[in-house]
Amino acid sequence: MNAISSTSSVQTVHVPLGERAYDILIGPGLIARAGAEIASRLKGRKAAIITDENVAPLYLEAVVASLNAAGIVSAEVVLPPGEKTKSFEHLIDVCDKVLEARVERNDCVIALGGGVIGDLSGFAAGIVRRGVRFVQVPTSLLAQVDSSVGGKTGINSRHGKNLIGVFHQPDLVLADTDVLNTLSGREFRAGYAEVAKYGLIDKPDFFAWLEANWKSVFTGGSARIEAIAASCQAKADVVVADERETGQRALLNLGHTFGHALEAATAYDSRRLVHGEGVSIGMVLAHEFSARMNLASPDDAQRVERHLKEVGLPTRMADIMGELPPAESLMDAIAQDKKVKSGKLTFILTRGIGQSFVADDVPASEVLSFLREKHP
Repeated sequence: MNAISSTSSVQTVHVPLGERAYDILIGPGLIARAGAEIASRLKGRKAAIITDENVAPLYLEAVVASLNAAGIVSAEVVLPPGEKTKSFEHLIDVCDKVLEARVERNDCVIALGGGVIGDLSGFAAGIVRRGVRFVQVPTSLLAQVDSSVGGKTGINSRHGKNLIGVFHQPDLVLADTDVLNTLSGREFRAGYAEVAKYGLIDKPDFFAWLEANWKSVFTGGSARIEAIAASCQAKADVVVADERETGQRALLNLGHTFGHALEAATAYDSRRLVHGEGVSIGMVLAHEFSARMNLASPDDAQRVERHLKEVGLPTRMADIMGELPPAESLMDAIAQDKKVKSGKLTFILTRGIGQSFVADDVPASEVLSFLREKHP
């Protein structure tokens, strides 16, 4: 495991990927330091900042000023917020505007926003001029602990979520913890689901720490930085071991196969369900399904549900506003999910808290029966 280093209140997680190695900086005040941090690492002196209409009024001016102070000329692209922005239409628009800004290979695309902006911007950075430099400035908890790390980029298709994209590692991640203070309670809770996920994958001690300290994580300060750094370190370790998800990196999808199906079932309507909420429900379902398959104790599923419910996350399909399509439709979405290999269902299941594993060839009949049972 790579050690987390700390300077004053900022912690650094290093992702050692040879020539594509990069640092994740975590702590307060990093947006004000963005220009200096980028200039010290990259040769280029042009940047295209991709953000959305919610984030731009809060942080765009500060990022531009920081870049200007470091001698970096920037162009800005402001997109509509929401999951539906991860589309071909907006990808083409971003690519055109990055080229209009005359961004060259040594220059960079900066993603200033949550997971949607990071995924879309990273995809554009990966294909414009066959790849330009890329910096993540994630402004949501979910993006700071998950989507900004690891180089998976993409957009959605009518066939499912994140089915079109490339692997394109960032050159730097600046996780400014101050920005989390502007998140709504719902957004912060949704991000917390991904934090809890790292404990449930293979770090039972971290999950127990979260059970005891989650209120401090929500309040802010050192506990929040510690939780984010531990999450980034956990993801970095998995990414280094399996960068292109040919094996164990799939563990990061705990809860996601069920969660993505529920997101598709709600037509990605954030009023009904956001990604982290889908993951929360999905992680409970994964633990319950594991118990149904006699792999784990039902007590573990109850423990997971109890903690996620305590922090205010949905844990049941019945918690989703409005009607859901029948279980058979959810199965169709699962069959289209990218965790399917050669037509066989692949799930991340568990033998207990922190004992997740990749299960290939899960019987579809068992999954359908389980979904019928859990369907509200």
